[in-house]
Amino acid sequence: MTSAAVHPALVSLSDVRDAASRLSGIAVRTPLLRADDLTGDGSTVWLKPEMLQRGGAFKFRGAYNFLSRLDPADRARGVIAPSSGNHAQAVALAARLFGTPATVVMPTTVTSAKRVGAERFGARVVLAGTTTQDRMERALEIVSAEGGTLVPPYDDPTIIAGQGTAGLEIAEDLPDVGTVLVPVGGGGLSAGVSAAIKALAPQARVIGVEPASAPKLSRARAAGVPVRLTSTSGLADGLLAVEIGTLTFAHHKEFLDDVVLVDDSLLVDSMRWLLDRLKIVAEPSGAITVAALRAGLVRAQGPTVAVISGGNIEWSGLQALFGNA
Repeated sequence: MTSAAVHPALVSLSDVRDAASRLSGIAVRTPLLRADDLTGDGSTVWLKPEMLQRGGAFKFRGAYNFLSRLDPADRARGVIAPSSGNHAQAVALAARLFGTPATVVMPTTVTSAKRVGAERFGARVVLAGTTTQDRMERALEIVSAEGGTLVPPYDDPTIIAGQGTAGLEIAEDLPDVGTVLVPVGGGGLSAGVSAAIKALAPQARVIGVEPASAPKLSRARAAGVPVRLTSTSGLADGLLAVEIGTLTFAHHKEFLDDVVLVDDSLLVDSMRWLLDRLKIVAEPSGAITVAALRAGLVRAQGPTVAVISGGNIEWSGLQALFGNA
């Protein structure tokens, strides 16, 4: 965390609380679940299970907050969202709640669970390439040709404030929290959660966790600015952005204490542990924080919370990862 003054572009605690008021009665206030023996050293660890959120992931928080702030006339013209999967489902669900047409642009490699989820909520699905840049370019083409409002997946203050409500809930439910682990994709969740935690529980460390095969935040921290990776790959499909957001990175510089990298080889075992021990279904992206703790990449200091960002994986996907045993 830097010692510089907070940049005016960063979301404030007031912004996050405003988002929480908009989400009240709409989004799920996910609980903290005790995870005994997760680290094996007796540490007190809690899980924030965002797979219980509407749409199966934290993304609904930001998507609904964004749509709720649109002018009704703009909402009526429709929304367009580029997404690897969970943002698409969240925007589709929020749009359905507002009676708004939604188009989502997803990768050609999107999982069945995530594509079907977006379609189930009524969105038109367009497939484009395999990278975040491919999806953004196609989404902007649709906005230009058809009109409507682009709903950014992460690099937007309203999205960040919405995702930050997860951090607000952690700090309210566990005021003496000592460590918070949060997955890092484009950075919206980690930006919002870290901003809320540092405002309400400044004693806590906030640690970002990203795939070793998609080290966009690690590279950005080393360079001091966002760096575009040539490519990313791996099991954690929700965390494979090729570049951290500009605004999200500004939050990370101010509020995030560290970032660690997790190999794919650790993810399936942690998914299985969550299912066997706690009856939690997490997708690979969601299980990455648990993997970091179980592998000792992050040591719990004080009461520790691992955010499980989502659980959008279907039965066939679990079978493919776990085998048929």
